[in-house]
Amino acid sequence: MKDTTTLYLVRHGQTEWNVEHRMQGHQDSPLTELGIRQANWLGDALQNERIDTVFSSTSRRAVRTAELIRGARELPVQESDEFREINLGIWEGRTQAEVKELFPVQFDQFWSDPEAFQVEGSETFRQVRERAAAKLDEILQAHPGRSILLVTHTVVVKLLMAYFENRPMNELWNLPYIHPACLCKIEVRNGIPEIILHGDIGHYREEAVEG
Repeated sequence: MKDTTTLYLVRHGQTEWNVEHRMQGHQDSPLTELGIRQANWLGDALQNERIDTVFSSTSRRAVRTAELIRGARELPVQESDEFREINLGIWEGRTQAEVKELFPVQFDQFWSDPEAFQVEGSETFRQVRERAAAKLDEILQAHPGRSILLVTHTVVVKLLMAYFENRPMNELWNLPYIHPACLCKIEVRNGIPEIILHGDIGHYREEAVEG
């Protein structure tokens, strides 16, 4: 349908820090060989789908994933800071085990009460939702009837999908799990979003591992 805007919302592929269970946030680490394969699997799955424009977080792990999914299409990857992962402040670069030991209250809040989460130098979940949702609304309004690929990060995917679902913040981490290079597909008609896929890994060619 001409008046349907399609959004392919994707988390980046597995990274080296994902394997090490290290908090990335605004910091970055390269895609692993598996992460590259994951992006290529999704690229293959979308090969015959129309994609008119490509957006990505400015983090290299997201840009690289977008490039791999884009494939041979002659489309620029338009990078936006608004789609970067949540800034985790003094947590960044530490392992989850270290963070859990050093900041037990905030670690629990991160997973069970995101609304209350904050550590030194970090963003709040609400701040991330506001920047990412505002930018996405701007993109959707600027590309009516088009097909958009957006590659971003776990927290941003979760917050944007919660935005589409009207899911309360305290249920943010409920299933589905957001695997590396998983696919969410949303169709927007007359301003009303319909979720077609949510955290889909049907394109995987190997068993899923958390990361």
